[in-house]
Amino acid sequence: MGKEMIGLPIVGMVMAEVAQVGLMIMGKAAMSHGMPNFVFVFYSNALASLILLPASFLFHRYRSFSLSLSLSLSIIPISLSPLIFRFPCRSHLPPLTFSILCWFFLLGLLGCFAQISGYAGIYYSSPTLATAMLNLIPGLTFILAVAFRMETLNLRSSTSQAKSLGTIVSIAGAFIVTFYKGPSLLMAPSHSSSPHLLLGQQSNWVIGGFLLAADCVFASAWLIVQASVLKKFPAELFVVFYYCFFVTLQSGIICLIMGGDLSAWSFKPDVRLVAVIYSAVFGSAFQLGVSTWCMHRTGPVFVSMFKPLGIVVSVVIGVIFLGDTFFLGSLVGAIVIVTGFYSVMWGKAKEGKLDVQTQGMMSESSSQKVALLSNNTGEP
Repeated sequence: MGKEMIGLPIVGMVMAEVAQVGLMIMGKAAMSHGMPNFVFVFYSNALASLILLPASFLFHRYRSFSLSLSLSLSIIPISLSPLIFRFPCRSHLPPLTFSILCWFFLLGLLGCFAQISGYAGIYYSSPTLATAMLNLIPGLTFILAVAFRMETLNLRSSTSQAKSLGTIVSIAGAFIVTFYKGPSLLMAPSHSSSPHLLLGQQSNWVIGGFLLAADCVFASAWLIVQASVLKKFPAELFVVFYYCFFVTLQSGIICLIMGGDLSAWSFKPDVRLVAVIYSAVFGSAFQLGVSTWCMHRTGPVFVSMFKPLGIVVSVVIGVIFLGDTFFLGSLVGAIVIVTGFYSVMWGKAKEGKLDVQTQGMMSESSSQKVALLSNNTGEP
């Protein structure tokens, strides 16, 4: 892969991580101004559903048109190729069965719990802690994948050892950032004079850590279910639309059960409206689109390597603009979590290389067998 081809994915993933941190900060800003986390989840997913519905049809129709155009140009003479524009392009979507809808419902339920617990954890702690805890997801996903027999665990293999050790190290780092604050390393100059900026001044760090850990567990389970859903319904943007749609319904039911003051649904002050729009546009549309585009060109390992960048971005934004304090425990815990994260990613990357080598050896062996059989057949 050339420098130009790798340059755009790097820029794209940096922008996606900045958008992710901005999503956490805007969500905390909305909650600090009186909007409950479940109301924020309802509004953001409802708006995201309205955006993703037409975008999904347009994207799928464009992709189907591009595929039919390339196939037509490959089998039709160039002089006749303009004729293909006279034929409408039909979109070939997988059948939407009741079983698929049940999978979408489960995907939305896990995502709903993940978002509600995640935003609550951010409210009680800080976006810095949230971005550090997100690096738990690869390790927890590995544990769930082993439990559901989607991954094999062979403790004699170096790849399995790396993934297992990385998972344990990541969990240890999560305990560090949750239970140990330590002295402050970075503090905004306006920390004492701007109390309205101190979104985490009255936070409970331990409760926030546990809620963010629950968010990571739900998010890991969400990834496992999403992998199964995409095998049954391979239309990415439609999967995201149905996911946001069911999260809207489920969070709406939670809102009705929780009740509360009607003022919680208001978009006053304006920061609530800005946060909801940002969450819908950049959280569900932009970030997902860029990450999917980068993953298609570079693979999941490359995309995963940018997760620790969110810690740096959240620290800079939190200290400069939000008056957050960066503690020693956050630094030590983040380093431990990132170390475990890269251990899991290294194990996955090496495992992928071994799979490719094994497939190559098997194909070479099969070709040799075919050649041997053909030689035996040709003998008198």
